[in-house]
Amino acid sequence: MTTAFDPIDLSGTPLANRVAMAPMTRSRAFGPGNSPTASTVEYYRQRASAGLLVSEAVQPSVIGQGYPDTPGLHSQEQIAAWRQVTEAVHAAGGRIFAQLMHGGRIGHPDLLPDGLVPVGVSPVAAPGQVYLHGGPKDYVVPRELTSEEIHATVADFVSAARNAIEAGFDGVELHGANGYLIHQFLAPNTNLRTDEWGGSVEGRIRFAVEVTRAVAAEIGAARTGIRISPAIGLLGTEEPDPEPTYTALVRELEPLGLAYLSLIENTRAFAQTVRKLYSGTLILTPRTETGTGAEELKVIEDGTADLITFGRLFLANPDLPARLKAGGPYNTPDPASFFGGDDQGYIDYPALEN
Repeated sequence: MTTAFDPIDLSGTPLANRVAMAPMTRSRAFGPGNSPTASTVEYYRQRASAGLLVSEAVQPSVIGQGYPDTPGLHSQEQIAAWRQVTEAVHAAGGRIFAQLMHGGRIGHPDLLPDGLVPVGVSPVAAPGQVYLHGGPKDYVVPRELTSEEIHATVADFVSAARNAIEAGFDGVELHGANGYLIHQFLAPNTNLRTDEWGGSVEGRIRFAVEVTRAVAAEIGAARTGIRISPAIGLLGTEEPDPEPTYTALVRELEPLGLAYLSLIENTRAFAQTVRKLYSGTLILTPRTETGTGAEELKVIEDGTADLITFGRLFLANPDLPARLKAGGPYNTPDPASFFGGDDQGYIDYPALEN
């Protein structure tokens, strides 16, 4: 029986185990031009015993930034700073993919230079507020992307993917989940377009497919993954009938030979449908009430997925694979330090040997 502690070959990238660290925004890109710092290097180095580390969300362009103090991969100083992270992870025996995330309508003009405003699939504001250094502000109505700008945005993802490889990442994960730009194209309430980028299932999946194909063509399919979240409902996305959309999307992704498809689970039944449709490596974020714990390792054992992601538990336990194998104990994560702040709640969680 396969277990979470068995190695796996990720399209030519050998992984020591099947425990992945989920991408988690930490809002600590305090280096020049929204770049990682020495603390970021230490944060990822500490967690290099994961089979696969997926970085926090990284914006592929200036206008793609959705939150304060999040890092980019669109400048030379950002590439140089991330190279220190990847070198530290590799020296510790780990593997790391960069998650590329364009916020789309999630963002605010206060985060952007030169009078820019967030762009979106359609001029539909997200509900709620974004937290900025000066306090929370309502999301604004985004400027609708033109067809030409959509092609330019695909090119931004490609450029960022190329930069990620230059920075030493083992690959990239396209963030097609949780209400950000790629997901905004997929969801019918955020994509009101009637051109070739909307109006039907085929239109709504087109952006996700084209970005994935373009990135795979640039850096290789074996170094390209994508993350999806059918009907999760975050950031105002509504998908009352997700199966036709995501079945069509997975069928388009299937022949590309990607490194992996990462699925945030809505129902186990649909996860099993995806498992049948997708012959490549499937990474699963199980649906739980309190966060993924050791009891979810069974999804590897029963064949539902090839890797499993842990979020908060990995945040608080830098040596999580060893703790899972030993049955604990586990440090308790501190939500007050999840976003922003100093090294407290970032790189000071103790490992077992400490």
